[in-house]
Amino acid sequence: MAAVAVQGKLGSRRLPAAMDNLRAAVQEVSVSVREAEAETLGEALIQLREAGIDPLEAVFADGVRRFDRSGEFHTDGALSIIEWLRSSCKLSGGAAAERVGVARQLEKLPQTQAAFASGQLGYQHVVVIARAAEHVGVVAVRKEEASLLQAAQTMDPGRFTSVAKNFEHRVDAAGALAEANRAYQRRYFHIGEPQDGLVRLDGLLDAEGGATLRAAMQPFMKPIKDDSRTFGQRCADAVVELARRGSGGKRDGAGGKQDGSGPRPQLIIRASVDTLAGTPGAPAGELDGGGTVPAETVQRYACDSAITRITGQGELDHELSHATRTIPPSTRRALESRDRHCVFKGCSRPPIWCDGHHLVWWTKGGSTTLPNLALLCRPHHRMVHEEGWHLERHKDGRFTATPPPRRLVPSARSA
Repeated sequence: MAAVAVQGKLGSRRLPAAMDNLRAAVQEVSVSVREAEAETLGEALIQLREAGIDPLEAVFADGVRRFDRSGEFHTDGALSIIEWLRSSCKLSGGAAAERVGVARQLEKLPQTQAAFASGQLGYQHVVVIARAAEHVGVVAVRKEEASLLQAAQTMDPGRFTSVAKNFEHRVDAAGALAEANRAYQRRYFHIGEPQDGLVRLDGLLDAEGGATLRAAMQPFMKPIKDDSRTFGQRCADAVVELARRGSGGKRDGAGGKQDGSGPRPQLIIRASVDTLAGTPGAPAGELDGGGTVPAETVQRYACDSAITRITGQGELDHELSHATRTIPPSTRRALESRDRHCVFKGCSRPPIWCDGHHLVWWTKGGSTTLPNLALLCRPHHRMVHEEGWHLERHKDGRFTATPPPRRLVPSARSA
């Protein structure tokens, strides 16, 4: 016991010096990475994970396990180790619980613990193995630990999760089914109220639902030539595009591609005639579900939507049920046949992704006839209406898009 006590005191005295060395090493690595040439950055990032971040996560897990067992977190007033990690180590509740689960399982999985500590295994791989141990038991995982580690070292965490789930199913099919059912019961989706022109989406899907949504979004997420959208923006546009397609449109032949001539989900925007005409001082358009949109957005929707004229509040229900599309289906099909895709240079988005745009705007008296129409995908249609681009069709059928004049923004110095 005396020897153990002396060793503990020595360890306590070494800890501050070790932490000082760690901070100095982190600072040195930070400077080195900032000064590294582009061709060496990739290897530097790999080494940063293998030699630093993942081994330190292994050290952290060992410390969490011992601190959890000691109960010392109670001296800070915390009711649990998870609460202490959340408040003292700047972790979310989920991240804290995840690390406690990893710490408790690693003690019983020596091969995984060794691979983690040496940097051979990433933190996310360890999370997958720890969860498998929670689901089917440590004994079952230890029997397959070597093969699981071999797979983990050759796969990214996403692919390795599939391997681990297959393993769980082989060991305990009923348990795997129960877990899938629990995951399904946790599903939800929430659409927030508009705030500052934005609506927050939040939700969880089970694995099947998530895969279905991802597969449906995939055709709409591919970047096109000179696409400046971020990945997140492409995802957002894909979700909206799925909603806009609805169940409308006809198919060209048996099971062929769907066109854009049919009805779409009904988005109700209430706007005055002055708003449609873009009269200065006109009110914004009001969305039926809450929130407002600028006059330019109302004008864009007026290009290719159902329009109703309501002169009295009592007509509302009748008019909404008898709304007619601005562009007739036959004209829409002729437009798709002529333009084939979005007419912006370099854009190949298909007709189903496009609106029929009035070159002379419908709100300014433009006719709904083929010579005055053009197919524009939703992002480019927005650029014409909300961002000031000008689209023109020449006598030879070519389209040209001209950006708005650059606005000179006074610098802080000149101000």
